[in-house]
Formats: sequence, structure tokens, C-alpha cells
Amino acid sequence: MKQKRSLLLFLIVSTCLIASPKKAIIFGVTGQDGSYLAEFLLEQNYEVHGIRRRTSSSNMQRLSHLTKNERFFIHHGDVSDISNIAFLIKEINPDEIYNLAAQSNVQVSFDTAEYTANINALGTLRILEAILKSGNAKAIRFYQASSSEMFGKAQEGPQSEQSHFHPRSPYGVAKLYAHWITKNYRESYNMFACSGILFNHESPLRGKNFVTRKITRAVAKIHLGEDKILSLGNMDVRRDWGYAKDYVKAMWLTLQQDAPDDYVIATGESHSVREFVEQAFQEVGISIQWEGTGVDEVGRNATTGKIIVAIDPKYFRPAEIATTHGDAAKAKRVLCWKNTTSFKELVAIMVHADIQNIQNKTDKKEVIQ
Repeated sequence: MKQKRSLLLFLIVSTCLIASPKKAIIFGVTGQDGSYLAEFLLEQNYEVHGIRRRTSSSNMQRLSHLTKNERFFIHHGDVSDISNIAFLIKEINPDEIYNLAAQSNVQVSFDTAEYTANINALGTLRILEAILKSGNAKAIRFYQASSSEMFGKAQEGPQSEQSHFHPRSPYGVAKLYAHWITKNYRESYNMFACSGILFNHESPLRGKNFVTRKITRAVAKIHLGEDKILSLGNMDVRRDWGYAKDYVKAMWLTLQQDAPDDYVIATGESHSVREFVEQAFQEVGISIQWEGTGVDEVGRNATTGKIIVAIDPKYFRPAEIATTHGDAAKAKRVLCWKNTTSFKELVAIMVHADIQNIQNKTDKKEVIQ
């Protein structure tokens, strides 16, 4: 009789565990990282609640392949509204919260400094406050998407968790506030609050106004005869570029640890914009021959002699970071995470995706974020 009761209890508990997957909230679910993270969490059998701003036009293009999943839910919300955030957290009662919501363009942050601070800095504070006052603060695990832009004018490289911060844009300053307020709430209230200091990470889902997508789209159009020239700003800046699909796994791993902490996520390699351009054109069989210097520099098709790359001063930033180069040793050691996509592979993925988008006439349907 006791054995039967024990078996019945086991079956009931097992059924409840199967029927009740972990719940996660993703603020900023319509962005590049939000889409990949939602997809990843659904593969881990999570119930995923994505928060999107109500806009005058649809911004669901990146999520169209997930909307039929019965464990994926979309809610309207905004990190500028703490009452809305508090309601969503109480209503959903999540196990994990990922804050990927941001005004994410560094160049745009110079023109919209106040808005960038409100969303990127104070938005994080509002989420932390809502968690703290939810009555379930000890149970909820929080992830903040920090940025390598916080290092800015770094005095040493590669940059690790111990490196000094010196942001060079309103975006970087706002992200630094969010990073420190997350650490402050962790230490002050014993919350499971973590930050991932992510270096540049790209993909075919990257917004069109980011330099990597600008390059790969232009290369695809030039290859297909739909464009003639690619105009860029500073060709000498160097970035540690990784694949966004690899990086969202690090976000999840950060919240699966026994104790909360912060981690640099990076490839450990640094490449210039010029190298990115060269690699992208190589994917379509074009070699670039460079001529001139500074704003007079041009890139010619080595076979035809035609100028296909030019410099436009309007794309220069008021303050620029010369080089980013991350040290992800801690993430490799503690999270057992590592970058699995090479620079060459990343560029190839993006170029060929853009060629396909243009050929299938889906390019114009993309959101610009």
C-alpha cells in the first residue's frame, strides 16, 4: 500500500513538473537578441513571455516563426512605465527576467541622449524596483544586457570584468548606469541580479542601421546589380565581433549558476571595419583594392577598377572608440561558454542571408532597429 502511494505521489509530482515549465520574461523581445533568446528558451522547454512596445507599425518580423508556439506569449509593455512593468511581473510570476530593451544604436544616442538614458538606464532601474517590490524578489533571477561600450576609451586590452570603464557615448554612459544599478541591487538586497558585458554581436537579424548589416546589404545589392557603391565612416575602428545566436546562450547560462555574477562575453579577436568590408566582398568573389587616406580613401573592385567603397564624413561619431577586444576567460571557466562561430563564418552567414532576402524580396519588410 505504501509503495502504491509513493508511486502515485511520484507520478503526480512528475506530471506537475512536465506541465509547469520555467517562465521567462524578455523585455526587448522584438530585437535581434530577443528573437534569438526567445527561440533558445523555447528549445529549453520554457514558457516565454515577450514584452514589446505598442507602435504604429508592426515590429514582429523577427518573431513570426515563433508566434504559433503555444508556449510563446506577447504582451504590450514599456520599460518607461514602472506600473506596467510591475503589473506584468506580478501577472506572469516569472522565474527569470531578461532585460534586452534598449535604444541600441550608439550613433543615434548622440541625437537622443535623454531618451537613451530614460530607456537604457532608468528602464533597468524600474525593472529592478518592480522585482524588489513584487513579493517574490528572492525567487526571480534577473539578467541585464550590459555592453562593451562601457569600456569606451579603455586604457588596457583585452577588457575583462576587472577593466576600468570610460564610456564615450550617451549609450555607453546609460549602459554603465544600468550595469552598476544591477550590481547595487544584488549587493544591497541579495537579489539574483547579473550582467553580461557583451561585445559586438551580429547576425542576419541585426538592424539595417548598424554598420555590419549596412555592409552586408550593400555587398549583396552590388553583387546583384541593385546598387553601385557602399558609403562608410571610420574604416580603422576595430571591434570584437561575434555571432548573436552564440551569445544568447551565455545569457541563459548566466542565470543557471549557483550565485549571481557578471561576465564578459566576447570572441577575443578584434577586426577593423575595413577587414569586415574585405571579407564581405570576398564572399561574392570581389577583391578590394584600397587607394588614398582619410576621407579620400576609396575601395576599387580589383578586377573592374570601379570605385565601390567610399568614405562619407557624416558617418563619423563625435567621439569614437578605436578598438574593442574582450577577454571572456571567466565565462569560459565558470559558464563553460565559448564562441563557436568564426569571424569569417559570421560575415558569410550575413552576406548570404542578405542576398537571399533581396532575391526573395523580403528585404524591404525588415524592421530598422
